[in-house]
Amino acid sequence: QLQLVESGGGLVQPGGSLRLSCAASGFTFDRGAIGWFRQAPGKEREGVSCISSSRGSTNYADSVKGRFTISRDNAKNTVYLQMNSLKPEDTAVYYCAVDHFRWCSGQWDYWGQGTQVTVSS
Repeated sequence: QLQLVESGGGLVQPGGSLRLSCAASGFTFDRGAIGWFRQAPGKEREGVSCISSSRGSTNYADSVKGRFTISRDNAKNTVYLQMNSLKPEDTAVYYCAVDHFRWCSGQWDYWGQGTQVTVSS
C-alpha cells in the first residue's frame, strides 16, 4: 500500500527553523518527483517546492526562495524540506505528494495527510 507520511511540524518562533520529512513506502521511491504544498486556514493550497527524481532538479515558490531547501534521500525513501527564517505567514498545514512522472509535471498521484507548522511568538 502506497503511503506518504509527513513529520517534523510544530510551533516555532518567527526567524526559527524546522525540517519537515516526507517518508514514502509501498512504492519505488524514485518513480516520481516529490512536491511540498501548504494550505493556510481560509486559503487555497499552494505549491511550495518540488524535486525531481531523475536529476534532483528543484523549484520553489517565490515566497520561500532563499529560505526553504528541498532535498531527497532515495536510500531512505525520504524527502526533506528545510525551512529557515520562518515567518508567521508560513503557518499552514504542509503536505507532500508524489508526481506521476520523474520530473515536476504537476500531475500528483498520491498525497500525505499533512503536518501542521505554526510560526508565532
